[in-house]
Amino acid sequence: MDTKKKELVGDFKNAGREWSRHGQPTRVRVHDFADKTLGKAIPYGIYDLTANLGWVSVGIDHDTAAFAAATIRRWWHRLGQLLYPQARELLITADGGGSNSCRSRLWKVSLQALANELGVTIHVCHFPPGTSKWNKIEHRLFSQLSLNWRGKPLMSHTVLIELITHTTTTSGLRVEAELDPGHYPTGVRISPEQFAAVNLVPADFHGEWNYTICPSATVK
Repeated sequence: MDTKKKELVGDFKNAGREWSRHGQPTRVRVHDFADKTLGKAIPYGIYDLTANLGWVSVGIDHDTAAFAAATIRRWWHRLGQLLYPQARELLITADGGGSNSCRSRLWKVSLQALANELGVTIHVCHFPPGTSKWNKIEHRLFSQLSLNWRGKPLMSHTVLIELITHTTTTSGLRVEAELDPGHYPTGVRISPEQFAAVNLVPADFHGEWNYTICPSATVK
């Protein structure tokens, strides 16, 4: 899982080329100041290695740990529990920084709430610093999204989601997407008491990057 680059929504230039009728090019703005109404889209993706299936939540507020956890929740209810109805454990591989930072207390508190809600044990493995390109979502999902919408202005959130869901590859990639209209404020502080309540078990190997969060009812 990872956050893709934020995208301007509206009649803005998008890198690449697209065929159009002679003399009828798509007109776009000269400057890239965000539209006050449409703003920016935040595509947060999950890529299922086994099913070759992508999920993208398109946020409109802030890229926070709560937004990342909400994306996992949406993926689970829409796809995960249908594909893996017997699953009692979930393995997440993610970058070490950003909204899902290995040092973010809000990320871990949000995962604890998710583990309690879904009744699953969540294992998290963060890529070490400087190795974010090892994350397969970059090559198998995000790069394909960029190819599919190259040269096309992302005129609205509907257009953006349509382009995401129509992304396919010869290897069988399928992608589903949904707009997340939720608000995720920045600057949320986690108290020592809240963090102490996280049922977190560090791994023996680099426990700062690899750890397990069990549902609260589970004894460590």
